[in-house]
Amino acid sequence: MSSDLELATPVAGSDDQPAFQLLVERHQAAIRGFLRRLLCGDHGTADDLAQETFLLAYRKIASWRANGSFSSWLHSIAYRQFLRHAQKYGRQQVMAEPPDAGCDPGSAVDAEIMLPLLMRQVTPDQRACLTLAFAAGMSHAEIGAVTGLPVGSVKSHIFRGRQKLQNWLNEHDHSLRTAGPGPAAGCQHG
Repeated sequence: MSSDLELATPVAGSDDQPAFQLLVERHQAAIRGFLRRLLCGDHGTADDLAQETFLLAYRKIASWRANGSFSSWLHSIAYRQFLRHAQKYGRQQVMAEPPDAGCDPGSAVDAEIMLPLLMRQVTPDQRACLTLAFAAGMSHAEIGAVTGLPVGSVKSHIFRGRQKLQNWLNEHDHSLRTAGPGPAAGCQHG
């Protein structure tokens, strides 16, 4: 299998669309999942922003510096698209309601329902840091590169975000597993 660099080089040099299509196929699930979490489950908007992310990446691929991962570069473009969208449309306030009494966050279906609800409990910066840490598996330094935040702020957003989520879950008779990847990992497909 070709590396991201091996695929990106001919795209940048000679507009190799099939190579870029392979990059899109390789990274689209992660980018869509990231945006869906940032947008608290708004799949339509997330898919639109993912498409804009890949269009922008295609136009700007020559600016990617291979000293960082292609995935981190794409996530940073997606994050900027999200910020532009949030600035343009303002933060929509959605009143969170507790889940139905029969909701079991351990099951995949309930986790899919719970995740957007949970992500509404934290700030957009916390949501981004939690998602990049737990769903994308990025290091604090990589998250800082994607979001433009200092590493100390990234750590703080992750800590405070997890705290908010745990408090909300405790208030609503649920809990975060302390072992395992964390709250944002419940939605792996996207």
